[in-house]
Amino acid sequence: MAPRVFWKGYLKLSLVTCPVTMMPATSDSGKVRFHTLNARTGHRIVSRFVDEVSGKTVEDDDQAKGYPKSEDEHVLIEDEELDAVALESTRTIDIEMFVPSASIAWIWYDKPHFLSPSDKIGEEAFSVIRDAMAATGKVGIARLVLYRRERAVMLEPHGKGIVLWTLRYGDEVRDADDYFNESGKIKPDAALMKLVGNLIEHQIVDWDDSLVQDPVQENLLELIAAKEKSPKKSRRSAAPAAEQPGNVINIIDALKKSIAAERKGK
Repeated sequence: MAPRVFWKGYLKLSLVTCPVTMMPATSDSGKVRFHTLNARTGHRIVSRFVDEVSGKTVEDDDQAKGYPKSEDEHVLIEDEELDAVALESTRTIDIEMFVPSASIAWIWYDKPHFLSPSDKIGEEAFSVIRDAMAATGKVGIARLVLYRRERAVMLEPHGKGIVLWTLRYGDEVRDADDYFNESGKIKPDAALMKLVGNLIEHQIVDWDDSLVQDPVQENLLELIAAKEKSPKKSRRSAAPAAEQPGNVINIIDALKKSIAAERKGK
C-alpha cells in the first residue's frame, strides 16, 4: 500500500511553478513501542489533562496554549491565531535565493524530506529546477510552514528528486569554539600520528546500513517473541559488569598493541 502523502503543495521559482508532494525521508514507525498498562488488570492506562488547582479533567475544547508572562500569568493564544502567523508559506515553497551547496554546515541540517513532482504536467518544470541547481553546485533556500512553525528550508538536488532539509533556528546552534578551543592547543606527536594512521588503515570497511542497525531493537524483538511463547513472568537477570579499562601508561605501546591485534584479527 502506498504511503499517505505527508504534504502537498507547489514549488515556485520566479514565474515557474509546479505541483509537488513531500514525504519525510526518515521514519521511526518500525521502532518497538510499548503501552503503559495497569499491571494488576492488564488494561491500558489513559492519560488526561487535569486542572492543577481543582484536579478536574479539562476537556479538549477548554484547552488553550499560553505564553508565560510570569509564574501565575499567561497570554492565551488560539490555534487559529497560530495558523495565521505565516499563512503565505503553508502550501508554496517559494525559492528566494541560492547559495553554494558546501556553504551550509552540517550542524544546521535538521530533518530531511523527499520532494517530487505530483503530476506529469509539472515534471518538466521540476526537472529544470533540479538539474540547474545540480549543474551550478547550488542549493535553494526558501521558507515553509512545517510542523506548525515557519522554517527556513534548503532544497538540494538528489538523483531524480530533491531533498528538502528543514534548517535549525539560529538560537538552536551552539558555537563549536566554546567547546573545542582548549583541545586545539596541543600539537600531536608525529610518531603518534603515524601509529594512529596505521590503526585507521587496518579498520577501514565499506559503508553498509548494517553498521547503524539498532542492537537494542533486535534484543527487544527477541525478548517479545520469547515471552509470547512463554508468557510466564521471568526474573530479570543481572547484566555482566562491563570490563573497566585500566590506565594507559604509555600511549605508543597501547597503539602498537592495538595494531598488532588488528593484524592478527585480519
